[in-house]
Amino acid sequence: MKFFYKLNFVYLERNNSNNQMNFLAHIHLSGENEFIKIGNFMADGVRGKQYEKFPIDIQKGIVLHRAIDTFTDAHPVFRQSTKKLHSRYHHYAGVIVDMYYDHFLAKNWSNYHSESLTNYAANFYQSLTDNFQLLTPKTQNLLPYMVEYNWLVNYQSILGLERILSQMDHRTKNQSLMRFATEELVAHYDEFESEFALFYKEVHQFSNNKLNEL
Repeated sequence: MKFFYKLNFVYLERNNSNNQMNFLAHIHLSGENEFIKIGNFMADGVRGKQYEKFPIDIQKGIVLHRAIDTFTDAHPVFRQSTKKLHSRYHHYAGVIVDMYYDHFLAKNWSNYHSESLTNYAANFYQSLTDNFQLLTPKTQNLLPYMVEYNWLVNYQSILGLERILSQMDHRTKNQSLMRFATEELVAHYDEFESEFALFYKEVHQFSNNKLNEL
């Protein structure tokens, strides 16, 4: 699985936002339009007004992604989660909380969607494959590994999350200390899960309102 971990880190390294590792959340917050989902998923690889070259619904997904990131960065509950990690992980705290939150979303998926996560993920992979020509080059390169290693389901277990964090830490020459990040997750598990539930309720409502505006 080394390619999975390597590409995850490359995706992290090439983007400045703190909120690009929560793939599952961004896709789910897009509603049921497959092109809005695609735009939201690949938005971190689209700079400035480059989004205007895409079909209108993909543009909406990109705009939605940016709005979600802004909402998240300023949200007091998200900041409360990252605060518990800042002293040890510094600017990686936001990335780690993103991954924690995707873990809780995957774990509690039946609370948020009627379709099983396995089917939901498979359908999204198929949508990306069917619309391959519309994807950014970065997303096209990521897709085979995303499908092979089933990224959207992968964060359900703490063990899977720990392996990913460890490999990402290795790519930073162990400077990020992310290999230890499941320690805080386990130590404050209920607290993080409660924060996720509160935050996700609000970001879900925010996203629905933004979709209506778009």
